[in-house]
Amino acid sequence: MASLRGRVVVVTGASGGVGRAVVRELGKQGAKVALLARGTTGLGAAAVDVGAAGGVGQVYETDMADYEQVRAAAERIETEMGPISVWINTAFSTVFARFTDIAPEEYERTTQVTYLGYVWGTKVALDLMGPRNQGAIVQVGSALAQRSIPLQSAYCGAKHAIQGFTESVRTELLADRSNVRITVVQLPAVNTPQFEWVLSKLRKHPQPVPPIYQPEVAARAVVFAAEHPERKEYWVGGMTAATLMAQRVAPALVDRYLARTGVQSQQTDEKPPSGVSNLWEPADDDTDYGAHGTFDRRSTTRSPQLWLSQHRRPVLMGLAGGAVAAGALTLLRRR
Repeated sequence: MASLRGRVVVVTGASGGVGRAVVRELGKQGAKVALLARGTTGLGAAAVDVGAAGGVGQVYETDMADYEQVRAAAERIETEMGPISVWINTAFSTVFARFTDIAPEEYERTTQVTYLGYVWGTKVALDLMGPRNQGAIVQVGSALAQRSIPLQSAYCGAKHAIQGFTESVRTELLADRSNVRITVVQLPAVNTPQFEWVLSKLRKHPQPVPPIYQPEVAARAVVFAAEHPERKEYWVGGMTAATLMAQRVAPALVDRYLARTGVQSQQTDEKPPSGVSNLWEPADDDTDYGAHGTFDRRSTTRSPQLWLSQHRRPVLMGLAGGAVAAGALTLLRRR
């Protein structure tokens, strides 16, 4: 896909966290960004961020769990901003708790927002892009889409479902020889406000499993994927790559390792936040949480693995060329 400048890009979950960082990055690209989320304060601030970065941002208050709201928002976007070129799904909610401590309605709501929100976004995007035979859909995933951890069964279940759903849709697009592309960006632990505003039943404050990355790292990866959606999947962060490879080689050993370390590594020594949960209602109607969480001091702004992933073809060619050169030198020395 060509540059995103002037193109209409939809971002769900745009008011905070990774979504908020993504819209800022899109603003730098000069894109026309449609911002979907529930929290009015966060959405308004995100639109200002897009404009300040050099793009155009427009707010569409939407509950991604409601298909009719998503469809209506998309129709308004196409009328008011123009044809949608890229749709980026990143909205989610979850519950930090042991499975046995999660109420059925909480599990259902998490699944509706996190899994069905991606399904509805993808369906609406394809309904619009399909007849034009062009466009890209980016699913913001996670290493947890392929390797589950304790205390996050609702989130991991939804992310696994998104993975399976997306692979099915991708094969259908390939079978139809469609020019609409769909790709996934698997993220590592990211320093976002989710650890302040999702429903938590833990005794201690939840935290991302280290190493932790700043949301701008994720945003650069997502925007790159939107510009290069031909790839099936992108991995962000060395730990993501290590986790997914370990899961393929020795999943039972990873189970035992996470059973020993997974509960403690997701909690700090501080008391949990109280009075805030975005599961049923937006947490940012009155407060703008922004892109970052409370773990700035422990988060990194770079991912060498991401750079290698984005430039794998020239890197592989360089390695192959180096191997050939080394072989030639060895032959010359033997003469």
